[in-house]
Amino acid sequence: MGLVPLGQERPEQRPRCSRTGAARQQLPTEFELVERYEASRNTVRLALRRLTEEGLIIAGQGRGSFVRRSLTPAVWDWSVLESRTRHQSNERGDQWASIVAESGRQPRQEVRVSIRRPSAEIAERLELDPETALTVVRERVRIVDQDPYALADSYFPEELVRGTPLMLPEDVSAPGGVLASVGLVQARYRDEFTVRMPTRAEVEKLSLPSATPVAVHMRTGYDENDRPLRVMITILPGDRHVIRYEVSAD
Repeated sequence: MGLVPLGQERPEQRPRCSRTGAARQQLPTEFELVERYEASRNTVRLALRRLTEEGLIIAGQGRGSFVRRSLTPAVWDWSVLESRTRHQSNERGDQWASIVAESGRQPRQEVRVSIRRPSAEIAERLELDPETALTVVRERVRIVDQDPYALADSYFPEELVRGTPLMLPEDVSAPGGVLASVGLVQARYRDEFTVRMPTRAEVEKLSLPSATPVAVHMRTGYDENDRPLRVMITILPGDRHVIRYEVSAD
């Protein structure tokens, strides 16, 4: 009996590698699968590649294949995230960290700060000259329960945040937001979303299994005079986030 096409096997023929399977359970070797299913090696390799592409298994170089570990999704209500009213009443500091903590999980952020010329994309949104302007960049790896969950990079015009806590290479917060605490109040946001495959650097920083797309959320914050104050780019792996909005129908 040969190996039939994926999706057409009888239940007893299917490898046990569903999303509810034991995380990190090792699958049989290619040789063992060839013997068990009386199939060619190419057919077995095709089946394993399909399971990898569907996000069910992880193929470790020289270590065989394993059931992919599922991460508990983080649920975000972005209708109120970065709400100034919510932030003013928040005693735990950073809104992202407080929301994670409220869900009973452990948040942590690794922060790196640098000063650099803005890319053309960032310069356009901050209305800066890319040849002469400088931006303060806060790069954060956001960690939940020891697992990297997101990357969040914020860009500020250097002349606006010079000498503020935003220059510190550490996790900083203030009631109402750090920008508001230094007199730079964001009155509105503009959100842009794209979905793509991750870069090599993002795969490494987020420990992403293969075939995991990411959502890219770009938020530009403006003051009451429509002056751009900040651009934040958040990289959200598709296997560990749920984004929720509530929008009025009026």
